[in-house]
Amino acid sequence: MLLILAILTAIGGGCRGYHLGNQYSFRNDIRTVHVAMAESDSYRAFQGQQLTEAIIKQIESQTPYTITEPALADSFLRTRLMRESKRVAGENRFDDARTLEYGWQVEVTWVDRSGVPLMTRQVLYVNDDSTFIPEGGQSLGSAQTALVVNLARQIVGQMEAAW
Repeated sequence: MLLILAILTAIGGGCRGYHLGNQYSFRNDIRTVHVAMAESDSYRAFQGQQLTEAIIKQIESQTPYTITEPALADSFLRTRLMRESKRVAGENRFDDARTLEYGWQVEVTWVDRSGVPLMTRQVLYVNDDSTFIPEGGQSLGSAQTALVVNLARQIVGQMEAAW
């Protein structure tokens, strides 16, 4: 009987710090987030709206945070598209572009109501590229969609609490 009690104590004590679910991966002092419309230094229309929508979807699906208006928010997430690039990554023997890379550099800040940064770095710069092949049926639009989703995942990933 004493041996069984010792085994159960050892098993129960070993799992004490382990938590199940993603709610423990995020800050417990923040409940709501206001995601401001992403500013864009680009000449292409609606890129800020696409990035903002993707970030909101990621926050709603991957975090315990609730999206709300500024008057009710515990924290504020701001993004700005600083740089946009498109370059040739591969050519054929006649110097025709066959593979292209499309990329963005985004500045991200996440602060609480008093202006204190909530990420490990006060301002986060996220660079990402998406490759597309026009001859394969891919377009700049499909590359942009993939890029926006990947950037949104990276940004929301930075909202996790430090280990």
